[in-house]
Amino acid sequence: MERGAAPGGGKVPVFRLRGITKRFGGVTAVEGVDFELLPGEVHALVGENGAGKSTLMKIVGGLYAPDEGSLEVGGEPAAFSSPRESEAAGIAMIPQELDLFPELSVAENLYVGRRRPRTRWGGIDWGRMRREAGEKLASLGVGLDVSAPVKRLSTANQQLVAIARALLREARAVVMDEPTAALTGREAERLFGIIAGLRRRGVGVVYISHRLEEIFRIADRITVLRDGHLVKTAPASALDPDELVRLMVGRPLSEFFSRHPHEPGEVVLEVRGLGREGEFADVDLVLRRGEVVGLAGLIGAGRTELAQTIFGIRTPDRGEVRVFGEVLPPGSPREAMERGVFYVPEERKSQGLIAPFSVKDNITLSVLERFTRFGFVSRGPERELAGRLAGALSVRGGGIFDPVSRLSGGNQQKVVLAKSLAREPAVLLLDEPTRGIDVGAKSEIYRLIDRLAGEGRAVLLISSELEEILSMSDRVVVMREGRISGEFGREEATQERIMAAATGVRGPSAAVAEEEAGR
Repeated sequence: MERGAAPGGGKVPVFRLRGITKRFGGVTAVEGVDFELLPGEVHALVGENGAGKSTLMKIVGGLYAPDEGSLEVGGEPAAFSSPRESEAAGIAMIPQELDLFPELSVAENLYVGRRRPRTRWGGIDWGRMRREAGEKLASLGVGLDVSAPVKRLSTANQQLVAIARALLREARAVVMDEPTAALTGREAERLFGIIAGLRRRGVGVVYISHRLEEIFRIADRITVLRDGHLVKTAPASALDPDELVRLMVGRPLSEFFSRHPHEPGEVVLEVRGLGREGEFADVDLVLRRGEVVGLAGLIGAGRTELAQTIFGIRTPDRGEVRVFGEVLPPGSPREAMERGVFYVPEERKSQGLIAPFSVKDNITLSVLERFTRFGFVSRGPERELAGRLAGALSVRGGGIFDPVSRLSGGNQQKVVLAKSLAREPAVLLLDEPTRGIDVGAKSEIYRLIDRLAGEGRAVLLISSELEEILSMSDRVVVMREGRISGEFGREEATQERIMAAATGVRGPSAAVAEEEAGR
C-alpha cells in the first residue's frame, strides 16, 4: 500500500476512541480526543512531551480508565480495567522501556502471560515452546537463539522479541512508543521492514515518535495532539514537516534553529595527536571561545569515545589535551571539571542522571562541595542555585524537589544541562543533546547553545542529525573510522560534503570539499 493512501478498505477500525477526556486531580491530560486505528495502517501519533500521547494510549492499553468518552474494539463497545484485558482484545503495547524479563530466555519471554504448551504428562513442553518461539521470530525474518537470556540481546533484538510476543498473542493492533530511540540506522531499517510486514498481515500500528523523517517515511495518517487536545488528523501525504511542526507547537520549523554569528575568541581547548587503541587515532582538534564546533560521523566513527577521552572517562594511549594552553591530566573527569570542561552524555538516564534523586539533587550533584562545610550541606544556597538554573532552562513537569524520573525526556535533558552549567564550564562537550526529545524542547536547547556561545563558552556538538549540525555549527569536523576525515567552515558545509567525508565515498563534490578544506 502506498504511504498516505486510505488504508483499511472501508473496514471496521481495530479500535476507536471517541471524545476521550482524562483528568489527574485538577489537571486535564486529554480532553475530547478522537482517534482510530484501521487494519493494516501505520497511524502516527505526534505532539510535544506532555501533549497527551502516552495518556491516550494507556487508556487503550488498560492502564487508565477515561473520565469521559468511549472506546470501541472491532466496532463493539469496550472498557478495560487492566492491561491483561487489553491484550486479550488483541492490543499489544511496546513501550520505550521494554517490559521484558531479562533473566528469562527469549522463548520464556514470548510466553509470559500465555499458556505454555504441555506434554501428555502435564509438564511444560520445552521443546515445542522453543520451536514455536523460533518459528514466530523466523516469520519476522529474525534468527535468534531462543534459549538465550534476553539480557544478552541488543536493544534492537529485545524489541523484536516484544513484537514477536505481540504476534504470538495474535495482536490486531501494536502500539510502538519511540521504537527507534536506541537503535542504530541499520537496526531502524530492519524495524521498518518488520512494520511493513505487519501492515501486510492487516495488523494496525500506532507509531509514536519525535523523529519527523521516520513519520513521513512510514505513516499513512498522522494525528497531532497539543496540550491534551486534538489538533488535526490527516493523511501523511497531505502534510509536510514545516506544517506538522507548526501544528505541534504553533510555530514553523524555520524558527527552531537559533544561531547568531559570534566572532571566535582565543583557543580554549586543544587536542593534539590523541589516540586510543581500537577507537580513534591521531585526532587534532581546536575549540575557541564563542564557537560551536559540530562533530559529525556515522555510528561507530569514534565521536563519543573521543569526547569521553577528552573529559577523562577514558584514558588515551597517546596524545594530549590542553585547556588554556596547559596539559590536562588524562583519565580524570574531576580534573577536567576543575579546569572548566564538562561532558553531557548521550545516555542521560544511565549516565547523566540519578533517577530516584530530586531535580535539585541532580543539578547540584557536581558542585555539592561548594555548599558543604564540616560535613554539612548548606541547603538554602543549594536550593537557590537549583531553582535559578531550573528556571533559566525552563524545566517543566515538576518542582525542584520532585524525582527527576517524573519529568519528560526533554525536561530530563534540561536537568543534565543545568548540572553542567552549575560548574560554570568554559568548554561543553554535548553528546547527542537533543536525541529522543520533542521539537519544542529541541528549540529551547538550541537557544541555550546559542546563548552559551554568545557568553564566550566553547561548545563541541556531537549529533547524528545533519540539519542540526549544519544549522548550529560555526565549523563542522567529520570523523570516519576513528580519524578526522574532513573539516568545513559554516559556509562550506553541506549535507553532501559531510556524508562524503563520513562514508569515504568520493565523487566530484567530495573532491571539491577536500580541496576547499585545505587537505
